[in-house]
Amino acid sequence: MFAIDPVSVLLSIVGFLFLLNTFYGRKGKCHKNFPPGPKPWPIIGNLHILNTQKPFQTFQKLAEEYGSVFTFHMGMKKVVVLCGYDAVKDALVNHAEEFSDRPFIPIFHDTSKGHGIVFAHGENWKVMRRFSLTTLRDFGMGKKVIENLINEECDSLVEVFKSYKGKPFGNKIIINGAVSNIIVSVLLSHRFDYNDPTFVKLMGLINSNLMTLRSPMIVLYNMLPSLVRLLPGSHNIVFENVRKMQTFIKETFAKHKDQLDMNDQRNLIDAFLVKQQEEKPKGLFFHDDNLTALVSTLFAAGTETTSTTLRWGIVLMMKYPDIQKNVQNEIDHVIGSSQPQTEHRKDMPYTDAVIHEIQRFGNIIPNNLPHATTRDVTFRGYFIPKGTEVIPLLASVLQDKAYFERPKEFYPQHFLDSEGKFVKNEAFLPFSAGRRSCAGENLAKMELFLFFTRLMQAFTFRPPPGVEVDLTPVSSITLSPSAHEICALPRN
Repeated sequence: MFAIDPVSVLLSIVGFLFLLNTFYGRKGKCHKNFPPGPKPWPIIGNLHILNTQKPFQTFQKLAEEYGSVFTFHMGMKKVVVLCGYDAVKDALVNHAEEFSDRPFIPIFHDTSKGHGIVFAHGENWKVMRRFSLTTLRDFGMGKKVIENLINEECDSLVEVFKSYKGKPFGNKIIINGAVSNIIVSVLLSHRFDYNDPTFVKLMGLINSNLMTLRSPMIVLYNMLPSLVRLLPGSHNIVFENVRKMQTFIKETFAKHKDQLDMNDQRNLIDAFLVKQQEEKPKGLFFHDDNLTALVSTLFAAGTETTSTTLRWGIVLMMKYPDIQKNVQNEIDHVIGSSQPQTEHRKDMPYTDAVIHEIQRFGNIIPNNLPHATTRDVTFRGYFIPKGTEVIPLLASVLQDKAYFERPKEFYPQHFLDSEGKFVKNEAFLPFSAGRRSCAGENLAKMELFLFFTRLMQAFTFRPPPGVEVDLTPVSSITLSPSAHEICALPRN
């Protein structure tokens, strides 16, 4: 018997597809007036020119040649890229319905099966999003109850930072834990110790997938899922991580079912389980698969972006000590030694501007999550057919030269007028816009202000002696600070 070499099989199939594309590829359906773009190669499209670690940089460069709306071939799939605030806002806000779908991406379909909220479609997505927004609001998002919860977590975080007595330490796991505890309390009515093995494991699964989803094998999986699924590779890491996360969630809500009180809903899982019992016909939307996907998504999304933004904040304050000192002076003047409250924000224009600039400069989700058209649409003079994948490039919005004076620099004056008053900038869209904008935006804003202000009130942050602060980001699904240690010097 002959052993089958999976790499040889893969190369053979790619070769076959190459020939197929060469002889028949041009006979497929073409649309007049499709957005322009670089000429694709057979099979791989434009992937040979893509910076796989920082694709947004490739797209921004191409926009200089092809304009704010152009086509990029991801293998044999045409993707429309939107660059700059004007084009992105026009699509996501002015044409909100037409650009409100998600594309079919094999790795996400095979992990979520269209359940939950992020990569769901149609009525299921509408029901799950509406439930999420309503329930998050009911359990305190934007209200005093969640503010008190965040401040209690701030107390815990400050104590952990103090325990290092000004010595260098890594802050990633600690900050991830503090931020994660807020969404965990909404989901589970529970708080984890930062060193809890289960908690550390769950956050490790999230971090692993964020890094792995950018690997070349995942790109290949999305091009040829039926084939690559049979081969070893990083896609199997993603599947195993998702399986472990889902197992934990299923075990958790099974316990909640046993303890459920219809008249005393303690958290989002309870609220979902009540809906599940009330729904007619049963299992239409409020079934276990939707609950598992929803909790998994909210846990990951409610942790990663906010904690990464806070870590960027600390790194930037170490890099720019004068800005850190200005923030602390404003905190001392407005809050003093009292506990920060969200109502203080209106009297702290400089701190507010710095937090906004941290989000803008950090550029946490540069590519945005992909959208898709719900119907044929003529957009800015181009015809885009139904089902086309669309990338509304957030990096190009947050770095738009027409709206930000120094787009590549950390410059809080982007959000201050000549008198030092806070000014809004319409191109500030870190949470995206339109019908697929971040469901947890209000919670994230509250967390960022309270955590950042409390940390700046309690500590002065410096790099370890002799260490130069490096602002080079690490690229995964998000852009995060490179590995570093911090020194948190108590201010009082």
